[in-house]
Amino acid sequence: MAVLKKIRSRWWSQSDSAPEFPTIPESRILPADSRYDIRPLTISQIDECWRLDQRCFVDGEAYSRDTFEYLLTAPESVAYRVVGANGLMVGFVIGLIEPDHTGHVTTVGVAPDHRRRQLATRLMVKVEEGFRRRNVRLVRLEVRSLNTSAQKLYLTLGYTITQRLPKYYSNGGDGLLMVKSLT
Repeated sequence: MAVLKKIRSRWWSQSDSAPEFPTIPESRILPADSRYDIRPLTISQIDECWRLDQRCFVDGEAYSRDTFEYLLTAPESVAYRVVGANGLMVGFVIGLIEPDHTGHVTTVGVAPDHRRRQLATRLMVKVEEGFRRRNVRLVRLEVRSLNTSAQKLYLTLGYTITQRLPKYYSNGGDGLLMVKSLT
């Protein structure tokens, strides 16, 4: 929960105007892999999601089970999971709609043995669709400054780095704030 409190403390006011950002053309996103299905993520999958998060974030930044409970029960939650052919969850994304109607991607995870298959891209596209359905016009996320592969993904999807967040993570690592317009 400390990360979420820190995230919320860094909001810009509603009166701040957000710049326009380009979006990735749908033609540049690879077609869906039929071995995977994207489905809503609900509180009934909390344990499976929490265990997967522990595998995805081994650097001490995995969320607690309580944080997942909060994220998955909040009425502002927009959450999806990727299920493999065997029915097991191999990826997830959770976003929240903030009071200023900004979408906030709080976490994205893909199991290490299922990476490099466009699953994170598919999850991001899906959460953005969920945000659009709820009239969100701007999405933001935070990413480790050293996580260049995630940064490349977000840049490809039309996100722009707007701010460096010194010592943002609990281990003292810096973060980057990235935003994207959905209009």
